[in-house]
Amino acid sequence: MIHTYYADVRCLEREALFREKLKRLSPYRQQKIAILQHEKDKNRSLGAGLLLDHGLAVYGLQERSVEYEIGEWGKPTLKYHPEICFSLSHSGDYAICTIGDRPVGNDIEYVKEGRLKVADRFFAEEELAWLYDVKTQDERTERMFRLWTMKESFLKAIGRGMSLSLKDFVIHMDEESGRARVRHSFDAKYYYMREYREIEGYCTAVCAQESGDMAYSMIPVQLF
Repeated sequence: MIHTYYADVRCLEREALFREKLKRLSPYRQQKIAILQHEKDKNRSLGAGLLLDHGLAVYGLQERSVEYEIGEWGKPTLKYHPEICFSLSHSGDYAICTIGDRPVGNDIEYVKEGRLKVADRFFAEEELAWLYDVKTQDERTERMFRLWTMKESFLKAIGRGMSLSLKDFVIHMDEESGRARVRHSFDAKYYYMREYREIEGYCTAVCAQESGDMAYSMIPVQLF
């Protein structure tokens, strides 16, 4: 089972609540939050950490008690619990955490105009053909963010971040089945996508290394 938890982090703008919740997290997460310059970034990072703590509770763990290892490309993993995989992301007013028993990656993006030039520069030809195969600017913008979140989630699932070119793999969309898969040469594994639109105005994608029949869930969490 792959669980994705999401939360509105605006409640953390209250200083007393922010300080209370910060104490619940590990020194590693507290340090990551401390070096951020902007309050909104701090709130989003804290929210992501709290969601990880929420997800780890299913395994009888607390975020403040785990130890991390940082991979070659900067991806954190749980040092003594390799059977638990997770991914964190945030955008706008929301943070998400995906957690499961196999490599996972996620991404959330607030949908806004003016990003199609990014797609033209970084997306593969097949992806661009699908992106522009609609009539309106709004539809193209939505497809751009759908592709972006899926590509970002794949990079996070394989632990490479942006070290791998966005053109080195292709998101293949199957509108009939409503599913997407990744064509790549990174390894011999299959990676599948799930998209979520529970949060109005945002695109969210989860990528997992699996056989295609894995169960997924998207679960709201209140941070206060």
